[in-house]
Amino acid sequence: MPTPRVLVLRSPGANCDEETEHAFHLAGAEVQRVHVNQVIEQPALLDGYQVLCVPGGFSYGDDIAAGRVLANLCLARLPDALRAFRDAGKLMLGICNGFQVLLKTGLLGSEDDGGPLATLTWNDHGRFEARWTQLAADNQRCVFLRGIDRIELPIAHAEGKIAVRDSAALATLVDGGRIAMRYAPTDAPVTDTPLSFPTNPNGSAANAAGLCDTTGRVFGLMPHPERFVDRTQHPRWTREAIAEPAAGLRLFQNAVDFFS
Repeated sequence: MPTPRVLVLRSPGANCDEETEHAFHLAGAEVQRVHVNQVIEQPALLDGYQVLCVPGGFSYGDDIAAGRVLANLCLARLPDALRAFRDAGKLMLGICNGFQVLLKTGLLGSEDDGGPLATLTWNDHGRFEARWTQLAADNQRCVFLRGIDRIELPIAHAEGKIAVRDSAALATLVDGGRIAMRYAPTDAPVTDTPLSFPTNPNGSAANAAGLCDTTGRVFGLMPHPERFVDRTQHPRWTREAIAEPAAGLRLFQNAVDFFS
Protein backbone atom coordinates (compact mmCIF):
# COMPACT_ATOMS: atom_id res chain seq x y z
CA MET A 1 0.00 0.00 0.00
CA PRO A 2 1.21 3.58 -0.66
CA THR A 3 2.46 5.52 2.35
CA PRO A 4 -0.47 7.36 3.96
CA ARG A 5 -0.37 11.12 3.53
CA VAL A 6 -1.20 13.37 6.48
CA LEU A 7 -2.23 17.02 6.37
CA VAL A 8 -1.50 18.93 9.59
CA LEU A 9 -3.67 22.03 9.48
CA ARG A 10 -1.77 25.21 10.38
CA SER A 11 -3.46 28.36 11.63
CA PRO A 12 -2.40 31.55 13.44
CA GLY A 13 -1.67 30.68 17.06
CA ALA A 14 -1.34 26.93 16.61
CA ASN A 15 1.97 25.93 18.19
CA CYS A 16 2.01 22.13 18.14
CA ASP A 17 2.01 21.64 14.38
CA GLU A 18 5.74 20.88 14.08
CA GLU A 19 5.67 18.35 16.93
CA THR A 20 2.63 16.69 15.37
CA GLU A 21 4.32 16.57 11.97
CA HIS A 22 7.34 14.93 13.62
CA ALA A 23 5.15 12.34 15.38
CA PHE A 24 3.48 11.29 12.13
CA HIS A 25 6.88 11.12 10.42
CA LEU A 26 8.15 8.79 13.14
CA ALA A 27 5.04 6.66 12.61
CA GLY A 28 5.90 6.24 8.95
CA ALA A 29 3.55 8.71 7.27
CA GLU A 30 4.23 11.32 4.63
CA VAL A 31 3.31 14.61 6.30
CA GLN A 32 2.76 18.20 5.23
CA ARG A 33 1.82 21.23 7.28
CA VAL A 34 -0.67 23.30 5.29
CA HIS A 35 -2.12 26.66 6.34
CA VAL A 36 -5.89 26.84 6.60
CA ASN A 37 -5.96 29.76 4.15
CA GLN A 38 -4.33 27.58 1.50
CA VAL A 39 -6.99 24.92 2.03
CA ILE A 40 -9.71 27.56 1.76
CA GLU A 41 -8.23 28.70 -1.56
CA GLN A 42 -7.90 25.11 -2.83
CA PRO A 43 -10.29 22.75 -1.01
CA ALA A 44 -9.37 20.01 -3.49
CA LEU A 45 -6.02 19.78 -1.71
CA LEU A 46 -7.74 17.56 0.84
CA ASP A 47 -8.31 14.90 -1.81
CA GLY A 48 -4.62 14.03 -1.76
CA TYR A 49 -4.52 13.07 1.93
CA GLN A 50 -5.77 10.17 4.03
CA VAL A 51 -5.45 11.80 7.47
CA LEU A 52 -6.34 15.31 8.58
CA CYS A 53 -4.99 16.48 11.91
CA VAL A 54 -5.88 19.74 13.67
CA PRO A 55 -3.04 20.25 16.18
CA GLY A 56 -2.92 21.91 19.56
CA GLY A 57 -2.10 25.49 20.46
CA PHE A 58 -4.15 28.66 20.65
CA SER A 59 -5.69 29.09 17.19
CA TYR A 60 -6.49 32.76 16.53
CA GLY A 61 -5.51 33.51 20.11
CA ASP A 62 -8.52 31.54 21.39
CA ASP A 63 -10.55 34.71 20.91
CA ILE A 64 -14.22 34.31 21.90
CA ALA A 65 -13.50 30.75 23.13
CA ALA A 66 -10.86 28.08 22.56
CA GLY A 67 -10.94 26.92 18.94
CA ARG A 68 -14.07 28.92 18.16
CA VAL A 69 -12.66 31.23 15.47
CA LEU A 70 -11.00 28.41 13.53
CA ALA A 71 -14.16 26.30 13.90
CA ASN A 72 -16.30 29.16 12.58
CA LEU A 73 -13.90 29.66 9.68
CA CYS A 74 -14.12 25.97 8.79
CA LEU A 75 -17.91 26.06 9.00
CA ALA A 76 -18.12 29.15 6.83
CA ARG A 77 -15.54 28.29 4.17
CA LEU A 78 -14.92 24.53 4.21
CA PRO A 79 -18.04 22.71 5.40
CA ASP A 80 -18.59 20.54 2.33
CA ALA A 81 -14.91 19.72 1.80
CA LEU A 82 -14.37 18.68 5.42
CA ARG A 83 -17.52 16.58 5.61
CA ALA A 84 -16.62 14.90 2.31
CA PHE A 85 -13.17 14.11 3.70
CA ARG A 86 -14.70 12.54 6.80
CA ASP A 87 -17.36 10.63 4.90
CA ALA A 88 -14.81 9.17 2.46
CA GLY A 89 -13.57 6.74 5.11
CA LYS A 90 -10.51 8.81 6.00
CA LEU A 91 -9.20 9.70 9.47
CA MET A 92 -9.49 12.96 11.40
CA LEU A 93 -7.59 13.74 14.59
CA GLY A 94 -7.96 16.80 16.81
CA ILE A 95 -5.49 17.33 19.65
CA CYS A 96 -6.32 19.79 22.46
CA ASN A 97 -7.21 22.97 20.53
CA GLY A 98 -7.84 20.72 17.53
CA PHE A 99 -10.32 18.72 19.61
CA GLN A 100 -12.11 21.95 20.45
CA VAL A 101 -12.29 22.72 16.72
CA LEU A 102 -13.63 19.28 15.74
CA LEU A 103 -16.26 19.42 18.47
CA LYS A 104 -17.43 22.93 17.62
CA THR A 105 -17.64 22.22 13.89
CA GLY A 106 -19.78 19.13 14.45
CA LEU A 107 -17.21 16.98 12.61
CA LEU A 108 -17.18 14.63 15.60
CA GLY A 109 -20.83 13.90 14.98
CA SER A 110 -21.54 15.62 18.26
CA GLU A 111 -24.99 16.98 17.42
CA ASP A 112 -28.54 15.69 17.19
CA ASP A 113 -31.97 17.23 16.71
CA GLY A 114 -31.62 18.91 20.08
CA GLY A 115 -28.32 20.60 19.18
CA PRO A 116 -24.77 19.91 20.40
CA LEU A 117 -24.38 16.95 22.75
CA ALA A 118 -21.27 18.39 24.36
CA THR A 119 -18.84 21.28 24.35
CA LEU A 120 -15.51 22.16 25.92
CA THR A 121 -15.42 24.83 28.58
CA TRP A 122 -13.23 26.21 31.36
CA ASN A 123 -11.59 23.83 33.81
CA ASP A 124 -13.47 23.64 37.08
CA HIS A 125 -10.74 25.48 38.98
CA GLY A 126 -10.81 28.28 36.40
CA ARG A 127 -7.16 28.32 35.38
CA PHE A 128 -4.69 26.79 32.94
CA GLU A 129 -3.57 23.30 33.93
CA ALA A 130 -0.41 21.51 32.74
CA ARG A 131 0.45 18.07 34.12
CA TRP A 132 0.88 14.42 33.20
CA THR A 133 -2.29 12.35 33.45
CA GLN A 134 -3.18 8.67 33.69
CA LEU A 135 -5.71 7.61 31.08
CA ALA A 136 -7.84 4.60 30.17
CA ALA A 137 -8.67 3.96 26.52
CA ASP A 138 -11.73 2.35 24.97
CA ASN A 139 -10.02 0.63 22.07
CA GLN A 140 -13.05 -1.24 20.74
CA ARG A 141 -14.21 1.56 18.44
CA CYS A 142 -11.55 4.25 18.06
CA VAL A 143 -9.00 3.57 15.29
CA PHE A 144 -6.30 5.65 16.99
CA LEU A 145 -6.51 3.68 20.25
CA ARG A 146 -6.33 0.12 18.95
CA GLY A 147 -4.25 -2.05 21.25
CA ILE A 148 -4.08 0.65 23.92
CA ASP A 149 -5.60 0.01 27.33
CA ARG A 150 -3.86 2.42 29.70
CA ILE A 151 -1.62 5.31 28.75
CA GLU A 152 0.08 8.30 30.37
CA LEU A 153 0.10 11.60 28.48
CA PRO A 154 0.56 15.29 29.32
CA ILE A 155 -2.21 17.89 29.22
CA ALA A 156 -1.93 21.67 28.88
CA HIS A 157 -5.23 23.53 28.67
CA ALA A 158 -7.56 26.03 30.30
CA GLU A 159 -10.76 25.05 28.46
CA GLY A 160 -10.57 21.27 28.62
CA LYS A 161 -13.70 20.36 30.55
CA ILE A 162 -16.08 18.24 28.49
CA ALA A 163 -19.53 19.48 29.46
CA VAL A 164 -22.63 17.68 28.19
CA ARG A 165 -26.01 19.18 27.33
CA ASP A 166 -27.97 16.99 29.74
CA SER A 167 -28.13 13.48 31.18
CA ALA A 168 -29.66 12.10 27.98
CA ALA A 169 -26.77 13.47 25.92
CA LEU A 170 -24.28 11.89 28.33
CA ALA A 171 -26.08 8.56 28.06
CA THR A 172 -25.88 8.79 24.26
CA LEU A 173 -22.12 9.26 24.43
CA VAL A 174 -21.54 6.58 27.05
CA ASP A 175 -23.87 3.94 25.61
CA GLY A 176 -22.61 4.56 22.10
CA GLY A 177 -18.98 4.00 23.06
CA ARG A 178 -18.19 7.58 22.10
CA ILE A 179 -16.11 8.35 25.21
CA ALA A 180 -12.90 6.90 23.84
CA MET A 181 -10.55 8.08 26.57
CA ARG A 182 -11.05 8.74 30.27
CA TYR A 183 -8.96 10.07 33.11
CA ALA A 184 -8.34 7.07 35.36
CA PRO A 185 -5.58 6.10 37.80
CA THR A 186 -3.71 2.94 36.83
CA ASP A 187 -4.57 1.22 40.11
CA ALA A 188 -8.35 1.76 39.88
CA PRO A 189 -11.16 0.58 37.58
CA VAL A 190 -12.57 2.83 34.88
CA THR A 191 -15.64 4.71 36.07
CA ASP A 192 -18.12 7.32 34.87
CA THR A 193 -18.49 8.58 38.43
CA PRO A 194 -16.72 11.96 38.58
CA LEU A 195 -13.21 11.74 39.98
CA SER A 196 -11.64 14.52 41.99
CA PHE A 197 -8.78 16.81 41.02
CA PRO A 198 -6.04 16.14 39.98
CA THR A 199 -7.02 12.68 38.69
CA ASN A 200 -9.69 14.39 36.62
CA PRO A 201 -7.83 17.66 36.04
CA ASN A 202 -10.68 19.71 34.58
CA GLY A 203 -13.96 18.29 35.90
CA SER A 204 -15.06 16.63 32.64
CA ALA A 205 -18.33 14.70 32.67
CA ALA A 206 -17.79 10.95 33.05
CA ASN A 207 -14.04 11.72 33.41
CA ALA A 208 -13.90 12.05 29.62
CA ALA A 209 -10.58 13.04 28.07
CA GLY A 210 -11.46 12.27 24.44
CA LEU A 211 -14.44 11.57 22.19
CA CYS A 212 -14.81 9.75 18.88
CA ASP A 213 -17.57 9.62 16.31
CA THR A 214 -19.73 6.58 15.68
CA THR A 215 -17.28 5.17 13.11
CA GLY A 216 -14.22 5.49 15.35
CA ARG A 217 -12.38 7.30 12.53
CA VAL A 218 -12.76 10.82 13.95
CA PHE A 219 -11.10 11.33 17.32
CA GLY A 220 -10.55 14.35 19.52
CA LEU A 221 -8.62 14.35 22.79
CA MET A 222 -7.33 16.91 25.24
CA PRO A 223 -4.03 15.15 26.15
CA HIS A 224 -1.01 15.63 23.85
CA PRO A 225 0.30 12.34 22.38
CA GLU A 226 2.76 14.26 20.17
CA ARG A 227 4.59 15.31 23.34
CA PHE A 228 5.42 11.73 24.26
CA VAL A 229 6.90 10.09 21.19
CA ASP A 230 10.35 9.62 22.75
CA ARG A 231 11.15 8.25 26.20
CA THR A 232 13.30 11.30 27.03
CA GLN A 233 10.17 13.47 26.93
CA HIS A 234 8.88 11.79 30.08
CA PRO A 235 9.73 13.67 33.30
CA ARG A 236 10.98 10.49 35.00
CA TRP A 237 12.92 9.01 32.08
CA THR A 238 16.21 9.10 34.01
CA ARG A 239 14.69 7.31 37.02
CA GLU A 240 12.31 4.78 35.51
CA ALA A 241 12.40 2.22 32.72
CA ILE A 242 10.23 4.02 30.16
CA ALA A 243 9.25 1.66 27.34
CA GLU A 244 10.12 2.29 23.72
CA PRO A 245 8.42 3.27 21.53
CA ALA A 246 7.00 5.95 23.79
CA ALA A 247 3.29 5.54 24.47
CA GLY A 248 2.09 8.60 22.55
CA LEU A 249 3.64 7.39 19.31
CA ARG A 250 1.27 4.42 19.25
CA LEU A 251 -1.70 6.66 18.38
CA PHE A 252 0.07 7.90 15.26
CA GLN A 253 1.24 4.40 14.33
CA ASN A 254 -2.36 3.19 14.57
CA ALA A 255 -3.40 5.86 12.08
CA VAL A 256 -0.71 4.76 9.63
CA ASP A 257 -1.48 1.06 10.15
CA PHE A 258 -5.17 1.69 9.39
CA PHE A 259 -4.25 2.10 5.72
CA SER A 260 -1.92 -0.90 5.45
